[in-house]
Formats: sequence, C-alpha cells, structure tokens
Amino acid sequence: MSHESLNSTRPADVCQNLLAALDASEGRRRRRRRDTTPDAIGLAIKRSLLERVLAEDPNPEAFEEWLLNQSLAHNGAESAGAVSAMARIVFEEWRMAHALEEFRVWLDQGAPSADADNTPLNEDNSLVLSRVRETVSEQK
Repeated sequence: MSHESLNSTRPADVCQNLLAALDASEGRRRRRRRDTTPDAIGLAIKRSLLERVLAEDPNPEAFEEWLLNQSLAHNGAESAGAVSAMARIVFEEWRMAHALEEFRVWLDQGAPSADADNTPLNEDNSLVLSRVRETVSEQK
C-alpha cells in the first residue's frame, strides 16, 4: 500500500464508521452467556480512542504517531498496554479501510450487522426473530 493511499482519507472519517461497527460488537457481547467484563473493557477503550479521533481529527500522515501518543499519555484506570493494543487495532483497521474495498464499502454502509440488534438468541445461537418469521410464513 502506498503512503499516498493512507493519506487519502482522514482517520476521523474512518473512525466514525468504526464506531458503528463497534455497536454491532456491543450487541454481540450483551448476548453472550459468559462473563463479558473483559470484552466490555476492551470495547470501552476502543470506543474512547475512536471518539478522541473524532474530537481531535488528527492528520492522516501523523495518525500512527497520534495513536502512539494516546498510549503514552494514558493515565486512566485501564492499563497502558491495553490502550496501546487497542490503538494498534484502530490503526490496522484504518489501514484496512484503505487496502480492502469490501471493508471500506461495509464501513461506508454503516457497518450493517445482525449482531447490532438486541434480538435474543436461542440455546443453539440462532436468532429468535428468524424463527418467529419462519413460523409466521408457514402459517400463511
């Protein structure tokens, strides 16, 4: 990937769409049948980073350095290592949005996912809503 292609889109534009994708992850996390505290912590760190990108709108050519500085300047309850790990993920997703057209299109469409909705799951992890629709269709 050329250096120019990384500079073609502002990080804030990509991160705006990554926030929508994060909502899908939250929906999936809430429906899991195990303790999802670690997942919630990681998603909160990522959400915080994405929101800071939107607020500060760093330049594309300085985005990697900006993310590194977020990790170094971190003084919150989360570990600096966790913030650094999420910063690397955000940077890689930003790069992926430039390299993979399918990923970019998915983000531009608002990162659609059935996981974003709060429909409860059955024990076999199938969506209850799809079963209801099938039953209604069969009765017609």
